[in-house]
Amino acid sequence: MSENISPTGNGSIPYEPDVVTYERRGAVAVVTLNRPDYRNAQNSVMTYAIDAAFERAVEDPEVKVIVLAGNGKHFSAGHDLGTPGRDHHVKYQNKAALWWDHVDRPGGDQRFAREMEVYLGMCRRWREIPKPTIAMVQGACIAGGLMLAWVCDLIIASDDAFFSDPVVRMGIPGVEYFAHPWVMGPRAAKEFLYTGDRFDAAQAKEWGMVNRVVPRAELESETMAMAEKISAMPQFGLALTKKAVNQSEDLMGMRAGMDSVFGLHHFAHAHNAEVGTDSLGGLNAKSMKAQATTAAETNDGKA
Repeated sequence: MSENISPTGNGSIPYEPDVVTYERRGAVAVVTLNRPDYRNAQNSVMTYAIDAAFERAVEDPEVKVIVLAGNGKHFSAGHDLGTPGRDHHVKYQNKAALWWDHVDRPGGDQRFAREMEVYLGMCRRWREIPKPTIAMVQGACIAGGLMLAWVCDLIIASDDAFFSDPVVRMGIPGVEYFAHPWVMGPRAAKEFLYTGDRFDAAQAKEWGMVNRVVPRAELESETMAMAEKISAMPQFGLALTKKAVNQSEDLMGMRAGMDSVFGLHHFAHAHNAEVGTDSLGGLNAKSMKAQATTAAETNDGKA
């Protein structure tokens, strides 16, 4: 049975009741991003709906594995930079960070408070979910979409999936959950960021960022088969194993590295705001997409 999970609507933005859905399939919970008309762009309503769905799955003792999916052609095109539901100015109750609310705070105070909560904080919270998580990725997985996939333990991608972190075009050194050097290695991370190019699923697997690449028509069945296989393992053993690997990553510098880069990220925002028109380097979703398309076409021409 599939159910909708959405926080109470806010009068300052259009109400979207179904931004995330939740479905139990035996021992597997399927959490699905559901803004396909906007390529599953993540606004705060979606962020808190994802969190509610994850919390529900964690609290259900019958759920052994969680699958994160995206409805429609694309997994997620990233953070919401321009849909009618963009809600960066709206107050929500903090769940990840014990910090004051960003609304009505000026300048860098506002950006730091919001991004520490809805981006870095939420991703860290989800990474520590004690049950195995699998990202089922098709189509676009861009910028903030990478963050959603990277917090999952496994990534199974369709052969039409593509990945990109183009925010260096804004003068910003990568997304807030800066996992790049750990999920693909330092040299691949530099190519990924320096070029802002789109890389296909085969390349992502070669770098070690993706576990498996399967035909698009088989993505769901292959993901569910993996989830069901994992679900046969002892639940507490899985939880301890996940913690063991996550702690090892952190001992290799992942958490401290993210903290340092989060500061650089916000220095870049502040610099953009000081020398330009806004903290995003004058770019928006439309201009970012246009630049990415141009880069892809240029690369195709060199092939």
